[in-house]
Amino acid sequence: MYRKLDAERIVTTVQRLRDRIHERFPELSLERVADEFVLVARQAVQRAVWLSQPNYWLRVFAGLLSAALVVIILGIVRVLKVSPQVDRVSELFQAVDAALNTLILLAGAIYFLLSLEKRLKRRHALAQIHELRSLAHVVDMHQLTKDPEVLLAGGQGTASSPPRSLTQFELSRYLGYCSEMLSLIGKVAALQVQHYNDPVVLSAVDQIEDLTTALSNKIWQKIMILDRPLDQAAAPTLPAPQSTFPGPLAKE
Repeated sequence: MYRKLDAERIVTTVQRLRDRIHERFPELSLERVADEFVLVARQAVQRAVWLSQPNYWLRVFAGLLSAALVVIILGIVRVLKVSPQVDRVSELFQAVDAALNTLILLAGAIYFLLSLEKRLKRRHALAQIHELRSLAHVVDMHQLTKDPEVLLAGGQGTASSPPRSLTQFELSRYLGYCSEMLSLIGKVAALQVQHYNDPVVLSAVDQIEDLTTALSNKIWQKIMILDRPLDQAAAPTLPAPQSTFPGPLAKE
C-alpha cells in the first residue's frame, strides 16, 4: 500500500496547493502557475497510465510486418534460385558476405519494428518530463526577485526595482508554496517511471529530481533568512559576565 506513489492523491495535493495559493495570493501571478500545474499533473497521470498499459494493436502490427518481411526475403531467395555449388573460394566468400549482410539488415528491420512501441512511449514520456522541467524553471523565476534581505534591511529602491508589497509572513508563505510546488513537480515526474521501466526516461526523471531539489534548497535558504530575526528576538538576553578578580587586578 505504501510502496508506490498514489497518482490520485498527488493530483489532490496539487489541487489543494492551488487552492491555498488562490486564497492567500489572489492577485499574484503565482496562482496562474498553480492552475497550469494542476492541468499538467492531470495530463501526466493520464500519460503514466498509458505508459503502463501494453499497446497490443501496435505489437500485432509490428509482428505482422516482421513476418511479412521474412516471407518477402525468403521469396526473393527462392526466386533467385541461388546455387549451393561454388567453383572458387572467392565466390564462397562473396556468397557468405551477401548472406550475412542480408541477415543483418533483416535483423535490424525486425528490431526496429518490434521496438516501435518502446520508442513511441519513450518519446511521449520525455515530452512530459520536458514540460515538467520547464514548469520548474517557471516556478524558480517567480521566486527569483523575492529577496528576504531587502525586506529585512529596508532601503530605498530604484526605478527598476521589482515591487515588494509582501510582508515578512506573506513572503515566507510565498516561498513555501514555491518549494512545495517544486517538490510536487518531482513526484509527478516520478509517476512516469513507476510502471514503465526505461533507462532513458528514468535518467530524465532523476535529473528532474536533482533540479527541483536544488531549486528548493535555494528557496529554503531564503526562508531561513526570514526566520533568523524571529529566532534572535526569541533568544533570552544574558547578563554581562562579571570579573571575579579583586579590584586592582580587574582594572588592569
